[in-house]
Amino acid sequence: MRTAVLAVFLIGSLTLQAQSEPKPLRIPIQQFKLDNGLRIVFSEDHSAPTYGISITYNVGSHNEHAGRTGFAHLFEHMMFEGSGNVGKGEHMSLVENNGGNMNGTTTEDRTNYFESFASNQLDLGLFLESDRMRSLAVNQANLDNQRNAVQEERRLGVDNQPYGETSEVLQALVYDNFANKHSVIGSMEDLNAATIKDVQEFFRIYYAPNDAVLTLVGDFQPAEALAKIKKYFGDIPAQPAPPVPDLAEPPQTAERQKTIEDPFARTPRLDIAFKTPPGNTSDVYALDVLSSALGEGQASRLYQTLVKDKELAVNVFCYVEEHRGPSTFNIVVLARPGKDLKEVEKAVYAEVERVKSEPIADWELEKIRMTNRRQTAQQLQSTLFRAYQIGEMASIFGDPNLINTRLDKEQSVGKQDIQRVAKTYLTEENRTVVTTLPKPKTEAAANASH
Repeated sequence: MRTAVLAVFLIGSLTLQAQSEPKPLRIPIQQFKLDNGLRIVFSEDHSAPTYGISITYNVGSHNEHAGRTGFAHLFEHMMFEGSGNVGKGEHMSLVENNGGNMNGTTTEDRTNYFESFASNQLDLGLFLESDRMRSLAVNQANLDNQRNAVQEERRLGVDNQPYGETSEVLQALVYDNFANKHSVIGSMEDLNAATIKDVQEFFRIYYAPNDAVLTLVGDFQPAEALAKIKKYFGDIPAQPAPPVPDLAEPPQTAERQKTIEDPFARTPRLDIAFKTPPGNTSDVYALDVLSSALGEGQASRLYQTLVKDKELAVNVFCYVEEHRGPSTFNIVVLARPGKDLKEVEKAVYAEVERVKSEPIADWELEKIRMTNRRQTAQQLQSTLFRAYQIGEMASIFGDPNLINTRLDKEQSVGKQDIQRVAKTYLTEENRTVVTTLPKPKTEAAANASH
C-alpha cells in the first residue's frame, strides 16, 4: 500500500515540468479518543461538499484459530444484515437512496467498512455505523444466509478461478505460524462448523469501540462532527482488550518448493516469495522500491528480460505483501507455454543476483520516485480513499500520520539500501516457490470437448 505526499507540478501551456523539490501537500490530521476507547481521526477538506467515513476494526484472519478460520471475512458480510434500528438489507438501500456509496473489506490485519456521502448527510453515516457496532443482528438466520454467501464467494473467486488455489498454497508454504498461514476467506469446513455462539462471541470481543478507529475525511466542521460522534458512539460499552495474536515466525533455513496442477489454468505460473520483516520498517520500504525496479511495468528489469528479450514469459510482476507481522517479497511469472520452467526460473534469479552485485541506475531510481509521486497524487484526490488509508494505518501501525510520511520514507531509499535488502532477504534459503501447471485434460474430457 502506497500513500503519502502529494507532489506539486508546474503545468505550462505546452510543457509539464517537475519542481526539483516537490512541495508536499500535508494531509491535516486531528486525533481524539472517546471514554469508551473509540479512536477518532479527522482530516478536514472543504474542496468539495462530500465526506468519507471509515470504521476500521483491529481484527483480521491473523486473529483466528485452527478450526475457526474465515470469521473476520464472514463478519464483513454479517455487518450488512441489519441491526437494532436498521432492517435487513436496509443499510445498503439507505446509502444508495441518499446518493452515497459503501463497501467493506477484510485482510489478515484488519476489517473496515466505509461510506461516502454529500456533506449534509453526516448524521446518516454516523448513525448507520454506530447502530451496527452497538446492536448487530447476530442470529441463526443471518449466520446461515451469510455463511452460504461466503461459501459461494469462495467457489466463484477461489475454487473455480485460474490460479485461485495458488495464493493459498503459497501462503501455507511460506509461513509456519498458523496465524499467518491460513487464508482470509477460510475453509468450507470451518465455515460449516461456525456456531451462533462462536459468532456472537467474536462480535463481542472484536467489534467494540475500543478495538476500532473512526476516520472522517472531507467537508465537515470538527467541533460539530465530534459532538455528533459522541452522541452516536459515546454510550456503546467498551469490552476487555482482545488478545494480541503472536505473529512471530521461525527463521527459514532452506528453500521450499511445491508444484500443483490447476484445471482452470492455461499457462504455467511461477510464484516466488521471500520472507521479509514486518511492514512500515525501513527494510520493507527499500524492498518496495526494489520490487518496482524488478517488476513494475514494461520498463522493469524482469519484464524486459523475460518477456521482451528472452521471450520466456507472457507477463511478470513483483510486489511486497505488507503486514503488521512478517511480510513477503513476491515475484510472479506467467511463463510462455512450451518454455522450460527451469530456464525461466534461472533467468529470474540471474536478475535478482544482478541487483545484488550492481547498483541500479540513476534513471531507474528517479523513474520509480516520479511514478510513486504520481500514483500517490492520483490516490489522494478521493476523500474516501484518504479515510480508508488513514484508518488502516492507524489500526495496523498505530500512526494515522503515515499518510503524510510513507512516500517520504520511500523517496529516501538509496541504491545502497536496495542492494543491502536484496542481499539480505532475496536468498535461496529464504525462498519459497510454488509452480502452478495447467492440469492435463483426461482423455474423456478431451474427447468430449471435440
